[in-house]
Amino acid sequence: MAGPSRDPSPLRGPLLAGLGAAVLLVGAAGALSWLAGAEPGPAGATADISRPEPVVVADAGPADPFAEGSGEDVSLPGVTDTETALEAAPIAPAARPRGPMAPLAGLYEPGPGGPLPVIAADGRRPDAVYARAFDGVADAPTIAVVVGGLGLSESLTRRAIDTLPSEVTLSFAAYSDNLQDWIDAARADGHEVLIELPMEPFDYPNNDPGPHTLLAEAGAAENRRRLLTLLSRGAGYAGVANYLGARLGAAQEPLTAVFADLEARGLSVFHDGSGRRPVLEGAAAAAGAKLALADRVVDGDPGPAAIDARLLELEALALQNGTSLGSGFAYPATVDTVAVWAEDLASRGYQLAPASYVMTLRQAEAGPET
Repeated sequence: MAGPSRDPSPLRGPLLAGLGAAVLLVGAAGALSWLAGAEPGPAGATADISRPEPVVVADAGPADPFAEGSGEDVSLPGVTDTETALEAAPIAPAARPRGPMAPLAGLYEPGPGGPLPVIAADGRRPDAVYARAFDGVADAPTIAVVVGGLGLSESLTRRAIDTLPSEVTLSFAAYSDNLQDWIDAARADGHEVLIELPMEPFDYPNNDPGPHTLLAEAGAAENRRRLLTLLSRGAGYAGVANYLGARLGAAQEPLTAVFADLEARGLSVFHDGSGRRPVLEGAAAAAGAKLALADRVVDGDPGPAAIDARLLELEALALQNGTSLGSGFAYPATVDTVAVWAEDLASRGYQLAPASYVMTLRQAEAGPET
């Protein structure tokens, strides 16, 4: 429905004309100023598109927890001293670099589905070169969060890349369509990337993680064939994460063989703890593999209040132990809650870091035999 008509003001025409003339004069003056100061570039000049140098995560010593607390009466699961778990001194936020293009020469060989990661002849490892550069504060309590299940839903994947801070590590399903495009997009936005390996759960095959699932009874050769197919689906990832895998995570011998194959290719393992933690740790030790176990799955209960509670536990554990590692799925509630939580994390004295940085700190603390 049309609204009531109004008579135009008698001054409207002259005022608009005067305003238009003023805009033209200002625009002309700006154009003359620009032409006077501009310097033409040399003929044939092109943009600098040289390949960036490999990014290697710097080694750092163990982080010391802060001792100052808020005095609130709070009890947190897995935390021995909750008085010191709620406050820390403010620190400056980290920078937001982009990762190097992938795959880099010398760091891959042909595989069944594409490039397979390898350790370079000069000793460079894919898990170091493709790790997100992070200039951390050595004595700050450090938290890393891995958000997985990405690449299967375009909307959820785009939401995670765009919403989450770049310090959050993103984990992509190996079966994703356009996997390399998603990896490239995430790394261009500053995120570190992992690729997810489907592993056998206890209720397999009723709960089937998909083709090429790594199985407890498949044998080392068959699991290696499956593993190489999964790893060659994309390039530029700093390590792998598990997708399910409680049964494989309770079978040390086949798991040791998988971890050994990953270590031989210079890949770190980030695991949510599905299975038996002593078996996971024993398999990594036997294989000489780099393993970081999550301290909390932040969205086992995917409600925002429950996620907030798990994030608080990660803060407490970081103060107590120097580092903490959380894992979650790309539920909208997880992405939104983690993004809001991270906004003032640095002002509260914590640093949010890529998962590889927490791995580096833990490896340094454990010593050269790990």
